[in-house]
This record gives sequence, structure tokens and C-alpha cells, in this order.
Amino acid sequence: MKACSLHCLKIENISVAIGDNAILRDVSLHAHCGELTAIIGKNGAGKSTLLRAILGEIPHTGTVFFSGHDGSPAGGLKIGYVPQSLSVDSGSPTTVYDMLASMISNYPVFLQRRQKTVSRLRDHLSAFNASHLLYKKLGRLSGGELQRVLLAAATLRKPDLLLLDEPVSGVDYSGLQLFYNILDGLKKSCDMVILIVSHDLDFVRRYADKVVLLNRRMEAAGSPDEVFKSGEFKRLFATTGAVKG
Repeated sequence: MKACSLHCLKIENISVAIGDNAILRDVSLHAHCGELTAIIGKNGAGKSTLLRAILGEIPHTGTVFFSGHDGSPAGGLKIGYVPQSLSVDSGSPTTVYDMLASMISNYPVFLQRRQKTVSRLRDHLSAFNASHLLYKKLGRLSGGELQRVLLAAATLRKPDLLLLDEPVSGVDYSGLQLFYNILDGLKKSCDMVILIVSHDLDFVRRYADKVVLLNRRMEAAGSPDEVFKSGEFKRLFATTGAVKG
């Protein structure tokens, strides 16, 4: 495991229940900045629920603690979030520029575009192979284009914590590879904690530094090799053909 740089995320004994139905039970993990932590599990394992608990969107017990490199609480925590998808009306006039500019400026987007804002957004989008999409309408983006734009939006304010909930569901193969390469570059160049929920085990094996296997509770955690070779992983995934060696 890499040493911490500036930020760490500590989740301790997170539990979520709806009535008598336990969705998550005593989940604890420690995620470092500069690393990609992948959360895997079968459908209904509580993966998205864990992200919602971290975001504070649902009631839960346990603690979510974000610290600086010295272990003290980090103030002014900024979180970036990329959902599975974003429903956009194909006839909507809203462009990529409109969405991003509204995130960084109080200047009305329907007025004349400020060159300073245009340059900043174009430069930012270039890191996501999306600068050419700046004036394209959101409803006209392909699945892969939209997810890259959402990733650009999530990182526009340089978050301390980046959460991705199955961000490439329904994206074609070339779009997948482009998205994964961009995410890997972010991991290496930005000081942020990255948590991703993923069903793509080949991606997890190739890019993740740490893997957490959930089945409403933490079944296994460690490097991809450690988790994929564990008895818990084989018990949950052997019937799907996902186990490779």
C-alpha cells in the first residue's frame, strides 16, 4: 500500500438499514490519496448505498472521516461525483459550456461568453479528450462523451474525494478504454482519494490499487490479486465465469 500524501478517507463501521432490512453491516475501509479503490460485488451488495452514505445522502451509523496527511480533520472537503448516467432531454438547448460555466461563475451563461471562462474550460476538457465538445448540446452527446464530460465536471473544482458509481455502464469498448486511461491519469497526477463502484473486473484487475469486496458487509479487501484469489471472491463469482486463475 502506498503511503499517504495529503488526504485519507477513513470509513468505520458504516451500517445502513431500512426497517429490519440491513443493507450494509459494519463496513470499514481506509483509502489513500493517489490510489484508486474499487468496490465490487454482486447486484444488491450495497455498493451504491455505501457511496450514498459517504455523501451523506442516507441515514447511517458509523463514521466517515477525511483527514490531512497529519491525521487531523481536513476542513472544506470537496467531493466530486460521477453517476451511472445522466438523463438529458435530447432536445435540451443546454451545452457542455453552459453546464460547466454555471459551476464556476455567477455570470449568466445566456449572455456573451467570457473568453477567460472559455479558455479555462477548454483547457480543462482537453485532459478528458473532450475540448471539442465544449459547445455541443448535452442531449446530443454519446454515452462515452457524456461520461467524460461528467468526469470533467466532477473534477473541475479539484475535489479531495472523487466518487464514481459504475460510471461507464452502457459505454462501448473504445469509450471504456478512453475513460479508464483518463481515470488512471487522474490517479497519478492529482492529489485525491478515488473510489469507484465497478462491475468490470478486468478494469479492476488492471487499474485498481485496492479492491473492496462487498456483500452487504466487507467480505475481503486488499490488492486485486489478493481479493480475486480469496475464497470469498470465488464463492460469489465462480458461477459467473469471472474467476481467472
